[in-house]
Amino acid sequence: MGNKIRVGIAGAAGYTGGELIRILLRHPEAEIVFAHSKSNAGKPVSHVHRDLAGETELIFDTSMETENVDVLFLCTGHGESKSLLESIHHHAESLKIIDLSQDFRLEKDRFSFGRNFIYGLPELNRAEIRQAGSIANPGCFATAIQLALLPLAHAGLLGHVHVTGITGATGAGQSLQQTLHFPWRVNNISAYKTLTHQHLHEIRQSLEVLQPGRHSIYFIPWRGDFARGIFVSCVTPFDGDAGRARQLYEDYYRDHPFTIVSNDSIDLKQVVNTNKCLIYTEYAEGQLVVHAAIDNLLKGASGQAVQNMNLMFGINETAGLLLKSVNF
Repeated sequence: MGNKIRVGIAGAAGYTGGELIRILLRHPEAEIVFAHSKSNAGKPVSHVHRDLAGETELIFDTSMETENVDVLFLCTGHGESKSLLESIHHHAESLKIIDLSQDFRLEKDRFSFGRNFIYGLPELNRAEIRQAGSIANPGCFATAIQLALLPLAHAGLLGHVHVTGITGATGAGQSLQQTLHFPWRVNNISAYKTLTHQHLHEIRQSLEVLQPGRHSIYFIPWRGDFARGIFVSCVTPFDGDAGRARQLYEDYYRDHPFTIVSNDSIDLKQVVNTNKCLIYTEYAEGQLVVHAAIDNLLKGASGQAVQNMNLMFGINETAGLLLKSVNF
């Protein structure tokens, strides 16, 4: 396209906002018009996101002149996106919105403010995303678990699923809490929200599209002793063998550039700092085990949001997202 996509970012001082800025500064088809933050108004972006020192002269702004942008990313906290859209209800219908909170992910919230929010998981809804004006970006654990299970649901083979998953400290955001303090986190792990994690709702909603009928998914999330990344392992009965399982996954993800079915066992470092999801399947004693790894701030948040932007504006899906992991 001749002109670059003009981008506004609300809540740009947080982890997901910072990752968006880092990606978009190098995006060949986009330019950042404003980076909004109430708490850091007037400060240089690089004073908050110190990894951007020397790379941008952007200043955090309190105003959001949405008439000057083509797409608005909402990186605000859960429950804040709806309030923010109410405050800028005068925005043009042509303005595209990508919300990274959970405010519009469920069917009951899909139609809001005269908009139809499409669930932004490209491996499930790529055609709909290309036509969308508003996107509800999936949650981080939800992304990893769904990518581990979509091929089974597509084949009508999904049964009872037991999932364990571990996430880095950045998944909890920047707000101060005991479980984010270094003395608590280092050399430590713990389970939390056992069987009640909020992402279960959107996971079940998506799987229902591919395989109608209630799916029993039992999920135990863990806090990990590292900054970023998610690793999940899903166990489910499977009537087949290792070769059939692998073929299901290869066929489903053949045309999806960021979801890769690995021949070898996977580890977290392979995906940190990338928009990839790596998947590895194992079969034993009638059970299929599907491992999936993503970067919670990229494929689990900001990277996937930019992937959705690329699809919405009809440009290369991988634009700005060919990032290399740091494997050592």
